[in-house]
Amino acid sequence: MASKQLKTFTREHVAQHNKQDDLWIIIDAQVYDLSRFAGMHPGGLAALTHEDVAGQDATDQFFALHRFEVLTKSQYKRLIIGTIEGEESALHPPSTGDLSKVPYAEPTWLSDGYYSPYFQEARIMKPFFSVREFTDEYLVPDAQAREEDGKRPSQSVLDKMAELEIHAMRLGPGKHLQGRKLMGGIVKPEAFDYFHELVVMQEMVRCAARGYGDGLLGGKIIGLPPVLNFGSQELKDRIVPDILAAKKFICLAISEAHAGSDVMGLQTTAVKSEDGKEWIINGSKKWITNGTFADYFTVGCKTEDGFTVILVERGPGVETRQIKTSYSTTAGTAFITLDNVRAPVGNTLGEEGGGIFVMLSNFNHERWVMCCASARAQRGIVEECLKWTSQRKAFGKPLNSLATVRAKLAAMIQRSESVQNWLENITYQMCNMSYKQQASKLAGQIAFLKSYSTSSAQETARDAVQIFGGRGITKTGMGRLIEHYHRTIPFDALLGGAEDVLSDLGVRQALRSMPHDAKL
Repeated sequence: MASKQLKTFTREHVAQHNKQDDLWIIIDAQVYDLSRFAGMHPGGLAALTHEDVAGQDATDQFFALHRFEVLTKSQYKRLIIGTIEGEESALHPPSTGDLSKVPYAEPTWLSDGYYSPYFQEARIMKPFFSVREFTDEYLVPDAQAREEDGKRPSQSVLDKMAELEIHAMRLGPGKHLQGRKLMGGIVKPEAFDYFHELVVMQEMVRCAARGYGDGLLGGKIIGLPPVLNFGSQELKDRIVPDILAAKKFICLAISEAHAGSDVMGLQTTAVKSEDGKEWIINGSKKWITNGTFADYFTVGCKTEDGFTVILVERGPGVETRQIKTSYSTTAGTAFITLDNVRAPVGNTLGEEGGGIFVMLSNFNHERWVMCCASARAQRGIVEECLKWTSQRKAFGKPLNSLATVRAKLAAMIQRSESVQNWLENITYQMCNMSYKQQASKLAGQIAFLKSYSTSSAQETARDAVQIFGGRGITKTGMGRLIEHYHRTIPFDALLGGAEDVLSDLGVRQALRSMPHDAKL
């Protein structure tokens, strides 16, 4: 269908249309005829017939109340009847894959005129833009829709991720990447490292939907590595291909109502059958991400020899129920009951009684992934606040003219930048250390960073609400991303280990390395 032919008007001409039944306004050099819309305006008729709005340039008034995305909706685009003579629109919505021009909205390695020792352009830029475009095109619209209806991420999106091997890349470098065509062949499997994974993780966070982020197979990131690292070859051959193709789903089932950070306090039991060929498992698990739609469960159990991890397949005796949390049910958070569930002894991950080693090897990567997400999410809030304080006027001046507001912005930026830089340093160490070295040297560092990043995030969430005021606690409109962030940020502070527990872990690891001859 041919596009509507737009006319040009002078500002004087527009000013004549300032009555309720003949109402025009100007927004960013474009003329809108609101005559039929005025009575349906959600903010009431008075807001449009005000002398500063009707027949006038209402650009500042509009952006004090509405996000840019409102203008891009088809029902409002149809109200455009022309443009102002001799003027052009100065504001343009970002295109798919664009970098933000707002200071500190992107990490320094992506900012014009800055340099990085870790991100060489030829190695990282093509993968970066591929993931950014994928996020903008597929994840953002699906994320917002699923946050509303609470359903798990659309299978079509998961299939597209599988086509690009994003599911495999989210598990980090390793043998599981061999023979795979990453991002359409942009990155060779043998060249893929933790910085590539960092890019993937951080770009996906830009969908700004916390529950959806976990629903996007977050359970696989923590539930599949024990299988890859400790499962038998037969077990891996049987289940891993379907999981990486998003045909089957897996989750990590460790936490219980009586035991979270206290892994050794688990009460779920596993005993062997009389013939010794099967485990018989009884107990319950709670707050299990992706549990409602998982086909496989990596389960921590108390056995005769201690703590053992066993892969359980959905079947008789396995029941999952949705837990309603403060973020969207799209995460599939579940309460799981295991009633005389049988699993082959061959599904044991690692040695019997050696489950703590299976879990400890999993924690570093899980917490590092959460640090990647936390750093990027904080940066998104910084961008929102910088935009808002520039366009919102109070007492006749922009919010950012107030020293108290600038102090909050300064603290947000400082926290965001420090988290990102610490993260990049740890990532560099991971790229140059063996798995064993990572376990001995980085467990404390990663624990510290996880604790610091999530505590910083909670401070930023609080400050952002203060900056946005009532809009910061409103689920729609200007502050919707702030409200969502403030409501869901406690998840990051708990998942992967509570802040206090991780801080103590970091100190304890440091104390184990204290030299005996170190004296004041």
